[in-house]
Amino acid sequence: MPDWSYHPLKKIALSKMEAKNSRQFIHHSMRTIAAIPGGKHLIEFLGHNRTNPLLKQQVNGTHVNSPIGLSSKLDPQLTGVTAFQELGFSFIEIGPIVVKKPAVQLPPQWHDQHISFSHTEEKVLLKSVLKLVITKNIRIPLFARFDENLSKQELYTCITQLTPYVEGFFLYSDQIAQLDLDIGATLYQIVSVDSAKTIRQVPATVRGFVIDAPITATKDHYSEHSNAFPLLQQAVQELKKSFPDYPIVTRGGVESPSQALCLKEYGTDLIMLSEGYVKTGPGLPKRIHERLLYEKEIHSSSQSWHWSFLFGLAILIGGLIAQYFALTTVILNYDENFIGLTHQQLNLINPQILAFMAHDRMSLAGTMISASILYMSLSYFGIRRQLHWAKVTFHSAAITGFLGILLFIGYGYFDWLHGLFWLLLLPLYALSWRESKTANRSPQSWHDTNDRIWMRGVYGQLLFVMLGFLLLAGGVVISFIGITKVFVSTDISFLCMPVEMLQSISDMLIPVIAHDRAGFGSALISVGILVLCLSLWGFRAGERWLWFTYAFGALPAFLAGIGTHFAIGYTTFIHLLPLYFLVVIYLLGLVVTYPYLMQQPEKN
Repeated sequence: MPDWSYHPLKKIALSKMEAKNSRQFIHHSMRTIAAIPGGKHLIEFLGHNRTNPLLKQQVNGTHVNSPIGLSSKLDPQLTGVTAFQELGFSFIEIGPIVVKKPAVQLPPQWHDQHISFSHTEEKVLLKSVLKLVITKNIRIPLFARFDENLSKQELYTCITQLTPYVEGFFLYSDQIAQLDLDIGATLYQIVSVDSAKTIRQVPATVRGFVIDAPITATKDHYSEHSNAFPLLQQAVQELKKSFPDYPIVTRGGVESPSQALCLKEYGTDLIMLSEGYVKTGPGLPKRIHERLLYEKEIHSSSQSWHWSFLFGLAILIGGLIAQYFALTTVILNYDENFIGLTHQQLNLINPQILAFMAHDRMSLAGTMISASILYMSLSYFGIRRQLHWAKVTFHSAAITGFLGILLFIGYGYFDWLHGLFWLLLLPLYALSWRESKTANRSPQSWHDTNDRIWMRGVYGQLLFVMLGFLLLAGGVVISFIGITKVFVSTDISFLCMPVEMLQSISDMLIPVIAHDRAGFGSALISVGILVLCLSLWGFRAGERWLWFTYAFGALPAFLAGIGTHFAIGYTTFIHLLPLYFLVVIYLLGLVVTYPYLMQQPEKN
């Protein structure tokens, strides 16, 4: 669940539900999606959460893909572990683990937009943990935390049975004191922010520290302290000063990339997200990763991008040629030969026929021009910077566009101009594919706060994701109509002729019209993929090029679509309503995202 869907859903529904129910809803939904065939690929498609290898590190012999993990407080019942490993987390804490089920376990509660946990909080049974780690495909490291009230025998039982499956144990000082020196496991001592100042020596079995964020407690519940981060930061400084060679893990206290970066700079090795993850949204790990990469100041030479740009330029030229014919003769000589009638004869029979065909061909031309702008923009601002997501976006849309030619053939009419254009594009695309093969960089971002501009950006991103999805869906629907019944009811009303009468004019007339519809639908699918992937993967503060790509890339398609309908008098409101709706989303998206995409980092 990306931020652009999480925050609207949270505001509308999740925050009004009991915390346990909203948590179960999210965890079960994620787990279900991750479990179905292709579900993990869907999660990756929506979030593009792959971690850059530059963020890999080793802590006490444990290899993690990044320093960001998840606290057990958010998933004590282990309902979402298999999904969380797909959401950018590089390790997960499980616990508090008990051997016997407690008599009372109370779930968390929402309170003033914060989570409150009961003092008799939820715990997980050892047998449930074993079932998970033995039977499930867990690909990231696990760390175990035990309930404070375990007996010495229970503690030994838990450690003995879990040692083969977890990378380390988070234990309280009195628990560590009960263990023998040759326990054979990696132990981390849990400390509070207050005790971090006073610790001067630790048992020989301790290999690191876990600092829990401070809490504010009432009689029945507790929640994270309002000043948790600065207190946690100070504790890290104190502990690092006394034990410079010991790894430090923090739990909670982080709500933004800037706070995670600060903890890393002060010596924190691993950061577990807790309440801040719920408050900020599922995109927090990815945003932290991008901020950490930006801090590394990774600079590399530009990727070759010229063939990809020429591919887009060729589509622009093709769109302009299609536009010229749509504004003049509408149909070409080979169209006339196939139909068996000239355009003058068709005009005499029913002038609405040519007007209708012009509206389809003009819409195709506008869509091609829009696609060309998106392709060229992706080439220069994405592939040139070696961005992996830009390469995937470019080629996904291009391959889909090439496959669209099958729609033309399937209805019995092959457009030779389209075929020639397809053959001319093919070598350009092959060269584009070759030049972009090494584009595998992960995106970076300087933006690291949860300010109002960022939140506006989240809602703006939602609008453009909707726009891309609706364009894609519209292309599928138009293509399907083009290869099946060809016309909708408003088309027949405009033509003032039933299908049977059109068929009687020429047996080949409807196949040509169907070809136009399928071609327009295919082009719209490609544009939908481009807009959708741009919105899912390219949305970051300061990406001014993305705003201009949206602004200018959509104009040709919208102007051609609306202008042509009014030019030929096909203005039926219900027919144009979907187009009007898309334009509203487009304009709102531009307005809402302008401050975020135009924002620039402050100069020191």
